[in-house]
Amino acid sequence: MASSERTFVQAIRRYCAAHDIEVDVRAGGWLIAMRRDDQRRFAFGYDIGLNSAIAHRLANDKSAAAEALSLQGVPCISHHLFLNPKLGEKVVGLGWREAMLELLHDHPQGVVVKPNEGTSGRSVFKVTTAAELDHATNEVFSMSTGLVISPYVAIEDEVRVILLDDVPRIVYSKQRGSDWRHNLDAGAKPVLLADGAVRTACVKLAVDAARAIGIRFASIDVVRVDGAWKVLEINSGVMMEALSKLHPELVQATYGAALDRVFGDASPSTNPSPSPPRNG
Repeated sequence: MASSERTFVQAIRRYCAAHDIEVDVRAGGWLIAMRRDDQRRFAFGYDIGLNSAIAHRLANDKSAAAEALSLQGVPCISHHLFLNPKLGEKVVGLGWREAMLELLHDHPQGVVVKPNEGTSGRSVFKVTTAAELDHATNEVFSMSTGLVISPYVAIEDEVRVILLDDVPRIVYSKQRGSDWRHNLDAGAKPVLLADGAVRTACVKLAVDAARAIGIRFASIDVVRVDGAWKVLEINSGVMMEALSKLHPELVQATYGAALDRVFGDASPSTNPSPSPPRNG
């Protein structure tokens, strides 16, 4: 097993070795073929292959996910979609920049501009002026067919809930560093949450969000703004690279439990989920 492989790939290799499943890793680890007898399954990127196509697409589209949550009355951060003008006037329409400026005017504290699809906080901009808006828009549109604009809010806490069939496998807070974002790639530190009111509230909201779009295995980010919890994003690809450095057994057990579902195993994974520490 190459030490440079992503945790996701290593976890699948370990699971397959323990369950007599053939595994073929291709494309630098981004495509994984698994076979046991007449069962053939695939993992792609960070998608383990458990979610339906529509749930996967909704989760990966920030604007669509926010709309779907709103339809079900699930509190969430709004994400206004704008398509890349390179797609043409018939697709994008007129007045898209004026609509952006109107959103900025309506939120004098600023807005956040980011790609409609994507993870890890890349190409995310906090914008307070028209000049900053134009810069952010150009940057995002240079690599994306769509962007979303959300009101900038002072996030008091951010928690990630990793769910498998409505059961919380891992719940942790993101302790922000010097950056204004809570992304782990931006230096935030994952800290497992102990049982209590905060954990209970975050899990309930995450379960409501998962049910709203029909997703089975996902990491759901919830944030506290002005004392109220809201869904920020739903991620169909469950990435646990940073968490694995601190809690490798918990990460392996979570991927193992999901793979049990993928292969239809009636018995639980050979790597049951260990109890999280009761501090932090």
